[in-house]
Amino acid sequence: MAKRQSPPRSLGWREWAALPELGIDRIKVKVDTGARTSTLHAYGIDFFRQGDEDWVRFQIHPIQRNVRVSVEARARLADRRRVRSSSGHERLRPVIQTPIVLGGERWPIELTLVRRDMMGFRMLLGRQAIRKRFVVDPARSFVLSGQR
Repeated sequence: MAKRQSPPRSLGWREWAALPELGIDRIKVKVDTGARTSTLHAYGIDFFRQGDEDWVRFQIHPIQRNVRVSVEARARLADRRRVRSSSGHERLRPVIQTPIVLGGERWPIELTLVRRDMMGFRMLLGRQAIRKRFVVDPARSFVLSGQR
């Protein structure tokens, strides 16, 4: 007998998440089903070699509209990809893979790194990251975290 799969959980159009391996305990994310890949606000991006692997070091302002709080992070470089922004500009971006914690679950996601100073959210959660895990309720916010 085949195991019956439970339906995906709902999440709101914005949620609180954590990126523990990047030192971020809490970041407000906008769920963006129009974006294939997830994106994290990063600046001061610096590429370096560690052993025989390519790595990237960068700074993050994890709190919206707050440039005083900054976190330095580093991760193995997974790829560099051409990504088209919502304004239509195509740019080569570094890609990392890191675990996300959302709604009590933890799983690896890919993140492109780009400066998002002028954007309202420090992170966009794209459809690859939520596929087969969640469905989006666009009328609700903070469904999984239950707080603002």
